Amino acid sequence: MATHAGGENGSGGHAEWRFARAGKEAVAGDKMSIRAARFKISESVDARDPRPVLPLAHGDPSVFPAFRTAAEAEDAVAAALRTGKFNCYPAGVGLPDARRALAEHLSSDLPYKLSTDDIFLTAGGTQAIEVVVSVLAQPGTNILLPRPGYPNYEARAGLHNLEVRRFDLIPERGWEIDIDSLESIADKNTTAMVIINPNNPCGSVYTHEHLAKVAEVARKLGILVIADEVYGNLVFGDTPFVPMGVFGHIAPVLSIGSLSKRWIVPGWRLGWVAVCDPNKILQKTKIIASITNFLNVSTDPATFIQGALPHILENTKEDFFKRIIGLLVETSEICYREIKDIKCITCPHKPEGSMFVMFSNLEKSQTGEIKFVSFLEGIHDDIDFCCKLAKRESVILCPGSVLGMENWIRITFAIDSSSLLDGLERIKSFCQRHKKKNLLNGH
Repeated sequence: MATHAGGENGSGGHAEWRFARAGKEAVAGDKMSIRAARFKISESVDARDPRPVLPLAHGDPSVFPAFRTAAEAEDAVAAALRTGKFNCYPAGVGLPDARRALAEHLSSDLPYKLSTDDIFLTAGGTQAIEVVVSVLAQPGTNILLPRPGYPNYEARAGLHNLEVRRFDLIPERGWEIDIDSLESIADKNTTAMVIINPNNPCGSVYTHEHLAKVAEVARKLGILVIADEVYGNLVFGDTPFVPMGVFGHIAPVLSIGSLSKRWIVPGWRLGWVAVCDPNKILQKTKIIASITNFLNVSTDPATFIQGALPHILENTKEDFFKRIIGLLVETSEICYREIKDIKCITCPHKPEGSMFVMFSNLEKSQTGEIKFVSFLEGIHDDIDFCCKLAKRESVILCPGSVLGMENWIRITFAIDSSSLLDGLERIKSFCQRHKKKNLLNGH
């Protein structure tokens, strides 16, 4: 029998509140949020610890002077403001000049030219994800997401009742996509797959050959590829960055990008969706019209940032990008070296791109069984690891559970080298205290 609360204020009874059901999706979204996990872990920090709290959970190095954005970018924003021309509402899909400049910029890495109409400006990469997933979410459809992956995709899918099916990234193969599994998990209701390259959270960069195989499978399945390329060009290993749009003639691609990472300005909130589809399949199937309609009733990136975009793209000197890559080379080397030196955790792949790497306190059992054993005493899982580390060492890491991979940890190396070394030394000290006794003697 429904509970009637109306009597409390003297009015008559009423039916059970029907909107209460809407809260279920909000709870699910909270469980799939890096921000929520980070705040929860931060609450574990002991306020009495005199050491600085070290933020190694998320990729925002903008607070560190060494990672300050290019002067040309700052000047472009200031100049756009001073003109007085960009205090107005923009068009829903973005200012024409900004879209045109971005189309030219992205076309330099593609075998065909993008047009202004192929570019949709968004309020950061986050809104780009919202737009694409919302447009594709039809009753009964499903989407293929990587495991581990970026949780905003699953959270957004959950809010739209879009079924999520996961394919694995294989640690032993440099976190490559398990391409053979894609056909087995897809069906006639599968609408798209997401790839993240350079990869967040794993730090891997996919080869031309690997991406070509992904495109061929997508064509065979009749699905589009959502290419999250927010960390595009932030590569520093042997594998160059290849935009998924290179294969747009094989299968249609929606590329998601932003200024946030390459220019180190996540607070400027300017992202985009680029339609890499020379065969115009997405136009014929009305996906482009749906994106336009969505953005016409949605929020916009700040007009003055859009106004500055052509000058940011044209005037930022190559020296700036080289400097950022140089910093990431240095800090990624430090991160990988120091993690490998901690005997009770494992890091299967040296980062080659983005700002992250994954490690675990698990290892395959000595019998060769397909199960894992923990090398740390008193640590129940990845969330417990992160909370106890925060409490005892004032270091914030991101638990793999939030990324779809339990008992793994994501760490960022996009931080000044001295703070990174300090944080890794604290992690090492924490692991030493929790190391199982049979490992203390090297067994």
